[in-house]
Amino acid sequence: MKKEQTAAKDPTDSRKKSGKKGMNPVVAIIVIGVVAALAAVLWVKFGRFVQAANSVQWLEANLYSMEFKGDYGFDKFIEGGGADSDNAVGQFVAGYLTGGLYRYQGKIDAAPFGCSVFNTKNKAGDVLIGRNFDWEDSAVMLVRTSPKNGYASVSTCCVNFLGFGKDYVPNNTMAERFKALAAIYAPVDGMNEKGLIVADLMAGDKEATHQKTDKPDLTTTTALRLLLDRAATVDEAVALLEQYDMNSSVDFAHHFAIADASGKSVAVEYVNNKMVVTETPVLTNHYLAKEKGKNGGEQSHARFDLLQKFLGKTLEGAEVAGVMENVAQKNYEQKDGEPHVTLWTWVYSPKAKMAMFYHHENFRHAFRVSILTDTWVSEH
Repeated sequence: MKKEQTAAKDPTDSRKKSGKKGMNPVVAIIVIGVVAALAAVLWVKFGRFVQAANSVQWLEANLYSMEFKGDYGFDKFIEGGGADSDNAVGQFVAGYLTGGLYRYQGKIDAAPFGCSVFNTKNKAGDVLIGRNFDWEDSAVMLVRTSPKNGYASVSTCCVNFLGFGKDYVPNNTMAERFKALAAIYAPVDGMNEKGLIVADLMAGDKEATHQKTDKPDLTTTTALRLLLDRAATVDEAVALLEQYDMNSSVDFAHHFAIADASGKSVAVEYVNNKMVVTETPVLTNHYLAKEKGKNGGEQSHARFDLLQKFLGKTLEGAEVAGVMENVAQKNYEQKDGEPHVTLWTWVYSPKAKMAMFYHHENFRHAFRVSILTDTWVSEH
């Protein structure tokens, strides 16, 4: 007689396991649905932050870019009364971006910085604005924002101003990329799609501004974010600033250069906690307000006087870059307490909705930065 062959047992066959049964199909569907719903809720809440964090790109040594589309919480920041210090801004941003899971622990330790702004027109009559930012070596972030309720803009953040330390690398881990989103709240200059240009410059003394009324609060950098998001002209920008209490970032004296596509340009300064507005096509690092009298350092006045010599001339973009190179820090003897390098230079073209960006005194190479095009940063 033939022996019956016994089929080999499959040790992975769940049917053979001592009485254990698989998950009920209905339960499995419910679990999958709950997980999917939870994932959808988390994506709605945090997805735009993840996309923005993933957009951080290395452009060259110590230069990065980032793009944010949608709501980054600035409306909520304003509706909540704003903030009267850089630390308070950091606390809000950290809480908003992480849903309260992370507490801001940064420390901003900034020295005074220099700057120059120059307003001119080309042969076609279009406005061009030159801007130098002078400071010590630091990583730099180019930021493009397209807010839910506001104008698209490009701006610049000095990464050291975020308070994460000099070893912080914005495009390293996902956690570091998330931290980079704070750059949206810390611009020191920029231009929006309406052609409004704003820049923060140190003024001529150490008088920090801290207005104390019942108005909502702004710091220097969040004031620039407000103007880029909501103002189309110089007049609108000044009217907006009048609605808020100003508080100096890094507790130094600041003044704003504000210009628009019409060619109008002003300096907004704070003297004894009162706003003073002066029309001017040039601004460096001393007050223009008559109430201040003689103020500022020798170098600031030298840069101001040199820029004034170019007023009234029609200049094209490359020529404006040449003017700004003439007042870059490489032309001046370095003294204690003064900036070390022109960290970046902008030549803004409001009508074209674009600008040329020169990094670290390299005026032979530029990045073309656009406000509305898909490829918003490209080498030139």
